[in-house]
Amino acid sequence: MTPELERRSAEERFRVVFQHLGTVTAYARRRGSRDADGIAAEVMTVAWRRLADVPRDDPRPWLYATARNLVLAERRRAAQTSDRGLEPEPSSPAPELEELDPALSRALRSLSALDQEALLLIAWEDLTPSQAARALGINPTAFRVRLLRARRRLRASLDDPGAERLPAHPGQLDVEGT
Repeated sequence: MTPELERRSAEERFRVVFQHLGTVTAYARRRGSRDADGIAAEVMTVAWRRLADVPRDDPRPWLYATARNLVLAERRRAAQTSDRGLEPEPSSPAPELEELDPALSRALRSLSALDQEALLLIAWEDLTPSQAARALGINPTAFRVRLLRARRRLRASLDDPGAERLPAHPGQLDVEGT
């Protein structure tokens, strides 16, 4: 293949990846990023540099994994800033969490970050459990177990007598019958 053909092939492949910019931005925003657009732009920069590593079948799990790492790095920097006595910029909660039923929002916030991530990759990012496992870099079976436990904890939190009852059934989060 000539260098010109390789360049065109890479550009065409990147166009397919770049179509996911909006979903990556939304992912970063929902994970509490202070600069979701910046995170998404950095993800696309990394994707261009490492285009050979981006899966051809569905780049979303790879893109979400990269975005997750960047959001976690952003949080570490913010924590270091506050440790040094500097005031970090205030962050606002993800808009989607604010729009949820209050009982579901409380129940989700009561879960660990790992449980939340498992549920949200399926419910909000519309990934299958196998894709979500790839996004987290874990075995699909381990992810299914994590998802099952997260759903049980969510249900227990919703069924807590001190919490409001939720009209929607959390089983609706299931997209693959898992």
